[in-house]
Amino acid sequence: MTALVAKQNSLIFAGPVGSLDSYIDRVSQIPVLSKEVEVALATRFRNEEDLDAARQLVLSHLRFVVHIARGYLGYGLPMGDLVQEGNVGLMKAVKRFDPTVGVRLVSFAVHWIRAEIHEYVLRNWRLVKVATTKSQRKLFFNLRKMKKNLTWLSEAETQAVAKDLGVEVKDVREMEQRLSARDMSFDPAPESDEEETYSPAMYLPAHNADPAVEVEREEWEEDSTDRLSVALNKLDDRSRSILKRRWMTDDKATLHELADEYGISAERVRQVETNAIAKLKGMMVAA
Repeated sequence: MTALVAKQNSLIFAGPVGSLDSYIDRVSQIPVLSKEVEVALATRFRNEEDLDAARQLVLSHLRFVVHIARGYLGYGLPMGDLVQEGNVGLMKAVKRFDPTVGVRLVSFAVHWIRAEIHEYVLRNWRLVKVATTKSQRKLFFNLRKMKKNLTWLSEAETQAVAKDLGVEVKDVREMEQRLSARDMSFDPAPESDEEETYSPAMYLPAHNADPAVEVEREEWEEDSTDRLSVALNKLDDRSRSILKRRWMTDDKATLHELADEYGISAERVRQVETNAIAKLKGMMVAA
């Protein structure tokens, strides 16, 4: 076993890895552990927290991560990233592996490796998440494999897919639409100066649009309107009428028009207006 560990170390740490191909070539040369050696290493790690034992378990299974990662190249994501995420899943599997159960580590780890790669694909395949629920995730990774051609599924095919995967028919239709959709540019540039674009960026709220501030402003305006209405009703009829016609209508009356109507001078109208405004301010502050 000591010789096996030494060989693993020399293969993976013989020098810097210059490319993904070099990495894959090196991990493929690391010997596969026998069941007895695997159980011994896993027992040491589980009982004694021997990190060197865990390291040997990880190294001997890197080739399986590469094999699994190749199955996800159809999503257009870098192979190196897929392998890296799969390696994270492998390390999680080694940490949780129980050698007393009687299964090989590779059988246990494959689920953890796929889970990490799945999460990576879902996060990066589209700008907008296409699968969030359990049924949507299942459809995302199986629907394209089950489609026999590039056309839309027929009603019979849709029902068959739903039955095979144990999901609702509506979930199959929704996921097929999501997979067939394309990401929209967030802020596309117009092809010419005359062309207008309506991108998602144009519908974003202003940087200073704070809901709390908006609610506070609306409540303040509503309260001010209520207090103004109460204060106006406390004025005498002539003062209230002069204020409304001078400030609260679109067709505002002039001082001379009101003076002619009430039979007083324009200066007197101005004094009534000024006094009424002062009374309003006092009543609104006191309210």
